[in-house]
Amino acid sequence: MTAAQPHQSSSAPLRIVDLFAGPGGLDMAAKILDQEAIGIEWDDDAFETRQAADLLTVHGDVRDYGPNSDEVREATVLAGGPPCQTFTVAGSGAGRRALDLVLSLVDKLGKAENVEGLDLVMKEAEGFDDERTALVLQPLKWALEACFRQQPYEAIVLEQVPAVLPVWEAMGEVLERIGYQFPLVEPATPEEDDQLLLGEVTGVRRPAKPPRRAFVLHTEEYGVPQTRRRAVLLARLGERPRFPEPTHRRYRKGVAASVGAPELEPWVSMGKALGRKDHFVVVSNYGTGGDPKARGRRAATTPSATVTGKISRNRLQTRDGRDIGRFTHQEAGQLQSFPRAYPWRGGAIAQQIGNAIPPRLGVHILSAALGLDPPGQEVWKRLENWTPPASSGTEQAPGAAG
Repeated sequence: MTAAQPHQSSSAPLRIVDLFAGPGGLDMAAKILDQEAIGIEWDDDAFETRQAADLLTVHGDVRDYGPNSDEVREATVLAGGPPCQTFTVAGSGAGRRALDLVLSLVDKLGKAENVEGLDLVMKEAEGFDDERTALVLQPLKWALEACFRQQPYEAIVLEQVPAVLPVWEAMGEVLERIGYQFPLVEPATPEEDDQLLLGEVTGVRRPAKPPRRAFVLHTEEYGVPQTRRRAVLLARLGERPRFPEPTHRRYRKGVAASVGAPELEPWVSMGKALGRKDHFVVVSNYGTGGDPKARGRRAATTPSATVTGKISRNRLQTRDGRDIGRFTHQEAGQLQSFPRAYPWRGGAIAQQIGNAIPPRLGVHILSAALGLDPPGQEVWKRLENWTPPASSGTEQAPGAAG
């Protein structure tokens, strides 16, 4: 495939199509940045939440749509966070075997000569034991198809768990060949961090050595009251996007928030984010070190551990061990940096919350990818104070189900 040329866009805000949009973490970030976004989401519960939040939504399966579909044809920015459950490399090794096959399919997509060739590769991808595995290929298929149709996306934003980083890196190699560029990030040395992961950001702003096109961000370094890591790919057609510089210090167990680079803000604790004055302790639903009795514990004065769909099972206790309930859905959402007023709807709300990209992180990576100024306090006030429309209605895309 030859290098793509960006199509002309108007002065209106860039239009984002968000694949696997979930309950709206990235789309909420776009809304706060005054960028129009449309999400594709098949899950009924997440769709109900999106309706209440007034997020433009196509209610359907990403595989049934493409960049030329009527509902999303105007989009000039591609974003997505496909399901990640099948990419763990722990246990039997099935995840690693799946990863190897995914990487080979990425290479085949990159060698396709037309839209029909892309479809043949995606047909081959249907052979996975778990159909969710092949969904990670959809963003690249969309990006390449848009190029074949002479309507390439101006920017691409992908995020997922760190285990998906090799896939983003391989996709980056394909995108680079057709003219996409990526943030410049200074390499790090192992001595700078004793917990290096492929692509993990170390120190203030530097990822580990291997990737040139993808990296892992620590969410607490962007003001999210949670220690969560996300593998991110940012690309722009014909120009290099800036790296989303951290604004807060990295959390390290036993190290005070006041310790670290003076130009960075302290990481945000659960207590501060929730506005709670009690000195609670979160007792995790998960055991540590293989011992189900050794529950992880986080004090209110620290950021939350990674929020997952099991957050509703975590117990809150006083310092002396007395149970005081659990997080509400609103509180769990706040730990993901959603506004307190976010209108969670439908069933499996804890799972919706755990699956979402933190909107605050979304603001940082969208700003970097779209060439916007780094977000300031006015942006964060808009996010924190956002409320849903009084009608809790929704604007739907033409032809969208509801």
